[in-house]
Amino acid sequence: INRCLRLSPTGNGQSVQTDPSKSGFVGDTVELRCVFINGKPPVKISQVTWQKLINGTKQNVATANPDLGVSVLPPFKDRVSFKHPAVRQRSPSTLEDTTIVFSNLRLSDEAAYICEYTTFPAGNRENMVNLTVFARPVTKMTLTSPTIVARMPKRKMPVATCMSANGKPPSIIKWDTTLKGEATFQETRNPNGTVTVRSNYIVLPSRETHRQKLTCIVTYRTDRFTDSVILNVQYEPEVKIEGFDGNWYLNRQDVKLTCNADANPAVTVYQWKLLNGSLPNNIEIKNNTLFFKGPVTYEFGGTYVCDATNSIGTRSGLVEVNVTEFPNSPPFDGREIPQEMHSSGAAIGGAVGGVALLVAAIALLVFFLRRRQRTFKGDYSTKKHVFGNGYSKAGGMPAHPPMPKNMQYPDDSDDEKKPAQISGPGGFEGGDRDFDGNSEDLKRPYFTVDEGESRDYDERTLAFQYDPEPEITDDMVSQTDGSVISKKEWYV
Repeated sequence: INRCLRLSPTGNGQSVQTDPSKSGFVGDTVELRCVFINGKPPVKISQVTWQKLINGTKQNVATANPDLGVSVLPPFKDRVSFKHPAVRQRSPSTLEDTTIVFSNLRLSDEAAYICEYTTFPAGNRENMVNLTVFARPVTKMTLTSPTIVARMPKRKMPVATCMSANGKPPSIIKWDTTLKGEATFQETRNPNGTVTVRSNYIVLPSRETHRQKLTCIVTYRTDRFTDSVILNVQYEPEVKIEGFDGNWYLNRQDVKLTCNADANPAVTVYQWKLLNGSLPNNIEIKNNTLFFKGPVTYEFGGTYVCDATNSIGTRSGLVEVNVTEFPNSPPFDGREIPQEMHSSGAAIGGAVGGVALLVAAIALLVFFLRRRQRTFKGDYSTKKHVFGNGYSKAGGMPAHPPMPKNMQYPDDSDDEKKPAQISGPGGFEGGDRDFDGNSEDLKRPYFTVDEGESRDYDERTLAFQYDPEPEITDDMVSQTDGSVISKKEWYV
């Protein structure tokens, strides 16, 4: 309530005091204060009139006259009265305070009210007060439908409505939820000046939205109202078959498959079938579970399908059962593997990995050391073979005995192939030396190409390396592969 007073001063010191504004809610009681401040010399109050100002037009509400008494006009007769009883008793001395009381306030009472004093000989004096009437809204929250069905194809739909009806001024609506969705808002202005605010919350109904909480928050001036609903979403079964642990082996006992379905409403019918075949004879069906009687056999293998049906629809789940001859790992019957086994398995795996890495490193080291021993130190572009006859034109006579026709080369991963043992007919004919296939005297075959000359592959001649001839100059160095290079090249 604003307690500041509005004064209407006059030249002789007379004034009318009122509150600048007053407010109240529909049904409440408010006071409209009006006090006359007399001057010196005092003036005589002939009459006091309260008027309602509507669109520039004055409508009488109540009057107080020392001679005629008090009068309240319709439609305020039963709801407006003067506060002080002395005014009603026609006491002129009490007309200085003509505060009126509004009871059972209505929205139609909202207006500007004028308190006018008629005095003699000073004339009329008046002041005005603005009356505002508020209307508390009626707030409620409801589900759009008692049951919301998630159908295919999926589509968004309003699931809950929050409404603040017949409020003045209008309310502000907000939603509080973890559910993903969007809100719509609509305001409707009523003929009596109130406003109805309506908000719908729109989501995509699904299994995930079932039993989600929606809270509506309505703020009206300084008041705050909250209301909540729990969504009831009906959906088809979500099916999952459990029981196959990937380790069904021959003669294993007590195996089963269970068809678990998440559905709203609950599943009423379960149906089992085996794709491309019939269910084994030693199977017992109880509700949603298949019990396999006796030890596991290969007959148990196959793709099992479970159809689960509720009032919304039917959905299926399947599992591929493979039967092995021996167990892949000790069965745990669906129990969780102890943490100690996880830890020990990780430790063993780490140790095995470390040993494997060490062995690989040693193998690489040996390989590079052996390869280094065979590596020619120098420039291959200047390397020359001094043994054998080099190469010759087709039909030329080789300087060494001809190669046997039955010479064979064993498969070897090395780039340099060794000749197989020479024996039997077709071997080397008699000469100054007897050739032994296992003798160190028989060296590996090689190709030789003259420096600075390029020949086609067909012109290369296969020759054998024999014991080095003694004619090696002092400035040449013999190599492990039978070649020689100059000392200058060796020490480069």
